[in-house]
Amino acid sequence: MSVASKVSRRLSETIAPEVLKHIYRPRLAGEMLITFPWYDALNAAHCVMLAKQGILTPEQAKAIAGGLLRIAEEGAGAITPDPALEDAYFNIEARLVELIGPDAGGRLHIARSRNDLSAALDRLRAREAVLDLLEASAKVRHTFIERGAEFADVVMPGYTHLQPAQPITFGFYLTGLASALERDAERLLDLWKRLNLSPMGAAALATTTFPIDRAMVAALLGFDGVLEHGLDCVASRDFSVELIAGAAQMSLTLSRFAEDMHVFVTHEFSSVEFPDSVCGTSSIMPQKKNPVVLEHLKAKAAHVVAGFSSAGAIIRGSHFTNTLDAHREGQALIWPGLAEAQRALALAGIAAATVQPKRELLLERARANFSTATDLADALVRFANMDFRTAHHVAGAVVRKLMDAGLQAHEADLAFVELASLEVARRPSGLSAAQVAEALDPVRSVAARTIPGGTAPGEVRRMAERMAVRLEGDEALVASWRAQLHQASIRRATALQEFAAA
Repeated sequence: MSVASKVSRRLSETIAPEVLKHIYRPRLAGEMLITFPWYDALNAAHCVMLAKQGILTPEQAKAIAGGLLRIAEEGAGAITPDPALEDAYFNIEARLVELIGPDAGGRLHIARSRNDLSAALDRLRAREAVLDLLEASAKVRHTFIERGAEFADVVMPGYTHLQPAQPITFGFYLTGLASALERDAERLLDLWKRLNLSPMGAAALATTTFPIDRAMVAALLGFDGVLEHGLDCVASRDFSVELIAGAAQMSLTLSRFAEDMHVFVTHEFSSVEFPDSVCGTSSIMPQKKNPVVLEHLKAKAAHVVAGFSSAGAIIRGSHFTNTLDAHREGQALIWPGLAEAQRALALAGIAAATVQPKRELLLERARANFSTATDLADALVRFANMDFRTAHHVAGAVVRKLMDAGLQAHEADLAFVELASLEVARRPSGLSAAQVAEALDPVRSVAARTIPGGTAPGEVRRMAERMAVRLEGDEALVASWRAQLHQASIRRATALQEFAAA
């Protein structure tokens, strides 16, 4: 009797060519190389557990362990993907059967399913992505922190609504980004305790009657423990959605940095400069110096957000069990989205490391563009016993009079303040010429803000030091997780080799 399906006696017809073309062949095109190391780890851990639990005989364990070691040594390239076998797992199992025979080769799948395997594989892949993102983001945070401290005294206008607001420093701006990235990293760090749990042992969804040791498999794979509920194990991919959401938020932070720099580097702003080595040019216009890094960095966030949107939209319409729409299609854009997040971090690192603020020009603008008007209002409150709302109106009137006269903020004197105060408050301002000059000085404005989170150079450097300490702790935690996974791989490989040599 001829057998139509290569993976099931239930299916009596061959897989339709259209299904091979649009589902299995595209899946296998990249899946084998990408997932091969994870399947290698999952197979090794399961084999060791089955052998130690006595579910496999010593002879069977020896044969399977030897076959798995050979497959690992050969690599994914030794397997010619057959779309009629549907996916990478069945192709790897077919190779194992080919090497050691169907009786031994077919026993490795005892007490497991492609459902818990797929869930575990996604977790293994996701945790690697988390570590990669955290390590890459740490480098960018280092850059923002270090350069923030370097430029803590470079006074510049701060903007709201893209209009001059109050004086800040370029270092204050950069450490603000470091602060945001610290929280972005914290979200990924917090994900680890939900991500690094093993679903193995759930099998299809209802677990198994074999006396397996789920905790042993979890330990051999470097998981912190077991995700207990069998159905939840195979039904949920919330960890990957949370991961892409965290990556999206981080990419949005970086995109906003790129947006600011894209404005600042324009000819009209000319607030910062980037070296030629990170810029492009035009094929027709000889004068062009294009900020290509910034333009690509701005766009990367959209790709990451698309991965989150795709996953959420697909999972929304899936049933709470193992489904291919949620767990194949729903994950499809997550992985390229995470790759784009890595590229965003790399590009942001380049931009942050190479940007140079134009110190003199920025200070000149901060002096001229009325960004110290709030300080003038504060001076009226502090020295003239004026309520803030009235002081706000007086300072606003000063700005209006200067603008009408074609003058800039640093050209204001006591006479302007007195005239505005008489018109608005119906009394003299009570300020001295020295107090007016001091209030309108952006350097003094920055230096005076010494409260926690303020713009004073000393406070910016204090925040940078605090961020550096926190970053050091985050890096140590990530390094410990890396070490945990490495030690698990050593224990797993040692155990498998012992069974193969028995």
